[in-house]
Amino acid sequence: MTSRISARISSITESATLAVDAKAKALKAAGRPVIGFGAGEPDFPTPDYIVEAAVAACRVPAMHRYTPAGGLPELKEAIAAKTMRDSGYSVTAAQVLVTNGGKQALYNAFATLLDPGDEAILPAPYWTTYPEAIRLAGGVPVEVMTDETSGYRATVDQLEAARTPRTKLLVFVSPSNPTGAVYSPAEVKAIGEWALAHGIWVVTDEIYEHLVYGDAEFSSMPVLVPGLADTCVIVNGVAKTYAMTGWRVGWLIGPADVIKAATNLQSHATSNVSNVAQAAAIAAVSGDLAAVDEMKVAFDRRRKLIVAMLNEIDGVECPTPEGAFYVYPSVKALIGKTLRGKTIGSSAELANIILDEAEVAVVPGEAFGTPGYLRLSYALGDADITEGVTRMQKLLSEAS
Repeated sequence: MTSRISARISSITESATLAVDAKAKALKAAGRPVIGFGAGEPDFPTPDYIVEAAVAACRVPAMHRYTPAGGLPELKEAIAAKTMRDSGYSVTAAQVLVTNGGKQALYNAFATLLDPGDEAILPAPYWTTYPEAIRLAGGVPVEVMTDETSGYRATVDQLEAARTPRTKLLVFVSPSNPTGAVYSPAEVKAIGEWALAHGIWVVTDEIYEHLVYGDAEFSSMPVLVPGLADTCVIVNGVAKTYAMTGWRVGWLIGPADVIKAATNLQSHATSNVSNVAQAAAIAAVSGDLAAVDEMKVAFDRRRKLIVAMLNEIDGVECPTPEGAFYVYPSVKALIGKTLRGKTIGSSAELANIILDEAEVAVVPGEAFGTPGYLRLSYALGDADITEGVTRMQKLLSEAS
């Protein structure tokens, strides 16, 4: 019997992070005191000046109509100016495509660059959407494993070992979701020079560019390796930096011919991003970073808190992340132990036990290509972090 669902769509899985978040919210709606560490979503409201820009845009009749599929010209100009300001990378508005969030930017990039069978090198742990978007575009994700011993950073030697005649592109992410890893400028430059030497495209996700802590430093690869500009695509957006996850505004920056092709795709898929959201994004990227800096102070405090508390749990090893707002502790020492009458067979099973028994939602490492870990977002209030991890401490102390 012919399947009702295409093989292409049947082969992909639901976003694990959104699934965990949805389950946590459903349990909370049912009256259970669930604390959710699942979604990477700042708990702060979008800054007032951005909201006011959207309110004003609602009253402009031109904003009630279709606008260019690739984005409002003034937003594309503002993104180009912001890119120069924040990373020192000079681009024109013709090199910018405004998308419905970072996810559409990623899909557009992969669909534009990959032919069926092309390989995309993907360091793991990776954000859940990367391999699925690569497969939807007909590509083949080739995973390169990293772990806590290397700070979750891939080396040039590892990337070279994964390279084949079918390698078309590398997915590069720093700061990283799910680990919070940040590559040093020297590491970024070395990887960029390797990609340039072998004619490999780089799709680099810079959405956490402003969320780095301590001595860590964000580096934009095409700035450090100027020769890579013609074979590099940058993905970014307002979601994480400005607490605008629900506004759905991202963008793609790349060579003009790639951006034109990706814009053609978007013209058939979704047309323009909501004009009101684009107006809000103009205010966001054109404004100063004062509100962003305030949020970063809170994230830094929460980062230190959650790492300290998790490392108090026997069997949990939590490296200190240098960027983004996630921790990625190893729970491999807990696998095989018994907890409340259940054998912990995997990190996925452990995540289910933690949700059922402690009413705390975390995402298992299986979702990110590396079993034996958990991802927790610390983009939630200090009190919730303390309460949630305290519940985990009490529960996991019973493991034997």
